[in-house]
Amino acid sequence: MPKDNLKHYLHLHFIVFVWGFTAILGALISLDALPLVWWRMLIAVGLIFCYIFYKKIPLKLQKKELLLLFFAGLIIALHWFTFFKAIKISNISITLACLSTGAFFASILEPILFKTKLVWYELLFGLIVLIGLYFVIDASAPGFIQNSLHSNLSGTMNGVITALTSAFLSALFSVINGQFAKRINPTVISFYELLGGVLFFSVILFFSGQFSFDFFVLSSEDLFWLFILASICTAYAFIASVHVMKFLSPYTVMLTINLEPVYGIALAVLLFEEKEKMGLGFYIGALIILMTVIMNGLIRNFKKNK
Repeated sequence: MPKDNLKHYLHLHFIVFVWGFTAILGALISLDALPLVWWRMLIAVGLIFCYIFYKKIPLKLQKKELLLLFFAGLIIALHWFTFFKAIKISNISITLACLSTGAFFASILEPILFKTKLVWYELLFGLIVLIGLYFVIDASAPGFIQNSLHSNLSGTMNGVITALTSAFLSALFSVINGQFAKRINPTVISFYELLGGVLFFSVILFFSGQFSFDFFVLSSEDLFWLFILASICTAYAFIASVHVMKFLSPYTVMLTINLEPVYGIALAVLLFEEKEKMGLGFYIGALIILMTVIMNGLIRNFKKNK
């Protein structure tokens, strides 16, 4: 690999590591999921606007495109909300393992939304992912699957379902966003989507009466972690990922991004120890999911080159 490409490849790994750290920050911040996401988006919007102003990037768009970006912003806001909610309900490891299913939601959503051909091996991989999920769920909530008809959802299972919802929303966002990226500046896309998410959640917070004096009083620790989350894990990571994509193939980028759950789970076990340590079945399930996602990428790349 040429030196220049190696530099960008290592940069991409750092970005993916930063994304993996997002889950850690979600556990460290004491705020509930909704205010946490609102503050994250608000700070990120401000930082990206400063970047746009500095670079003199034009923000003007057609009304239709603007409304579509705001709608995509609603989806990404709900994805982040369910992501952090799942962490609060269960833990980081379970959330990230379930989030790995996003690639397969995308493989099903793309043919439905854009009338493309359904790929048989992706459906097969989807079934294998379900097997991996069985191990994850059974290890996280022993006996749940057998007793699910006779008992209420446990906190862990609520976390699994919320995390799978987050994975679905992430896939939906990726499929929709791929259409915007072809014709609109990625930084402008990010600005308007995050702004749309802020506006949507602001309406919810206002009408639910959560916009009180206490809402805007943050502890110094929460403020510090929120700034790291919004600046490094959101604004920086997005702009930097767009930059490295100019030098690396989409295939390389996709495979590297699949390592996000690995980095996140490893960090969680390292930092939170007993709270994040799971049984052997969990790691078998997580490995099945991750390896299936990677195999899907390998086959896609082989067929594309062929």
